[in-house]
Amino acid sequence: MSDDFLFADETEDEPELADRSNWKILIVDDEPEIHTVTKLALSDFHFQEKGLDFVSAYSGEEAKQAFRDHNDIAIVLLDVVMESDHAGLEVAKYIREELHNNYTRIILRTGQPGQAPERDVIINYDINDYKSKTELTAQKLFTVIISTLRSYRDIVVIDENRQGLEKIIRASADLFSLRSLEQFIEGIVQQLSSLLGGTEDAVYLTSAVAGPIPIEDVDSIEYFVFSGCGEYSRFEGKRLNDVMSGARLESCRNALLKKDIVYGEDHIVAFCNSKFQRGALLYMSGLPRKLSELDKNMIELFAQNVQIAFDNVLLAKDIEDTQQEVIERLGQAIDEHAVHKSNHVKRVIEITQLLGIEYGLNEEDLKTLRVAVPLHDVGKLGMPEHIMRKPAELDEDEREVMHTHALIGYELLKNSQRPVIQTAALIARDHHEHWDGQGYPSGLQGEQINIFSRITALADVYDVLRSTRCYKQPWSAEKAQATIKQQKGKQFDPDLVDLFMQHIDKIESIIEQHRDFND
Repeated sequence: MSDDFLFADETEDEPELADRSNWKILIVDDEPEIHTVTKLALSDFHFQEKGLDFVSAYSGEEAKQAFRDHNDIAIVLLDVVMESDHAGLEVAKYIREELHNNYTRIILRTGQPGQAPERDVIINYDINDYKSKTELTAQKLFTVIISTLRSYRDIVVIDENRQGLEKIIRASADLFSLRSLEQFIEGIVQQLSSLLGGTEDAVYLTSAVAGPIPIEDVDSIEYFVFSGCGEYSRFEGKRLNDVMSGARLESCRNALLKKDIVYGEDHIVAFCNSKFQRGALLYMSGLPRKLSELDKNMIELFAQNVQIAFDNVLLAKDIEDTQQEVIERLGQAIDEHAVHKSNHVKRVIEITQLLGIEYGLNEEDLKTLRVAVPLHDVGKLGMPEHIMRKPAELDEDEREVMHTHALIGYELLKNSQRPVIQTAALIARDHHEHWDGQGYPSGLQGEQINIFSRITALADVYDVLRSTRCYKQPWSAEKAQATIKQQKGKQFDPDLVDLFMQHIDKIESIIEQHRDFND
């Protein structure tokens, strides 16, 4: 072995450094002195202001276990001949083919090159370098580790960018949901973090207040964690003042006052301007290196553009929420025409959402149901005034006229090309159909009745019984529930009735929360 190596007496393995941000190196060799020499040669090694953490393994099996225990090994210095002539090659194959680890850089070291010819090994195994122990002096080991860590760093950055892009792409499939907004911001923050070389913590804070921030009101505007990673991943929805203090909080205040980027000793805070809200803050800490002018330009570009994208998403969501409110108010107008004058629409929406979730509807179907339900009685707008406002029970002829409201509602809505309105048309037509086929207007039975109509029917009838919509006094919970149970398998889907009764306390809570003054 070369005299350039630093030899020392054998000692016990050095403990791993406590700094988990260091680069992790796995040494695999059945000769203890190789471990000692390698650690001594690299004892003062630093790359991008990070040192090295060493993990030792003395056989192929120990090396495999080390990879199972540590998922962040940057480089493995791997001996070929240990308990068998090809133990190291088997470990290399295990890393790539069984663990599917394509990140760790594998440097093969052998004291017996003839046992594993370099040409054959490089061609047949996915390794990154091949060195003879006799040629690997302290200086050459230093050079190899530096170049290999650069390769590992670049691979990690590329993968973090890929993950960030995946989050943005997933979010773009449904930009109207709150969860997608989080993924959208989280993906962009992750990309920025990886481009800067990685950060420990990041958080994106927004204000729920619209309009510009008067300077004198900075302290009165509350900002909340919208999305975070690292230390802030568990603080979603928390106030800025509850998650930050000291110099970090002061930097956030300065960024708001100046509407600019503030660079602290160990963090940065960027103000993101907004047309619709009072701006947002991006906070990042634990940067791995001093920021260059290019880094600062990138942060500035991010701050300028991320909020524009976020505002566009919020605008689209606001349009959808406005449409939802218009439909709900139309449903309330239908109720008032029918002399209900109640919070019926709100209650039925909440109950149908609860039943839909428990039944297993996906997010898209739940959203469709929420928007479509308020129009279930739209056909009543075409009913004669004297029938709708008659205080006494309807006679047979009047009931027959009343039954036509289901088809009237369907005819009003059926020609729409919008999936939500098409669903509303089906609910308007079929929510008076019975599970046993004795309902109207078509005598459908069982699963011939679409699930949206079956859910709406159950929620609507229970709300009728528990309010003054059709009775001078609301029925008691016990009497109303007994009626629902009695109609299980007759008027209502038996599976839905079971779910309904399992969650009756939540349903009663909804009714109490939106109870009318006259109930």
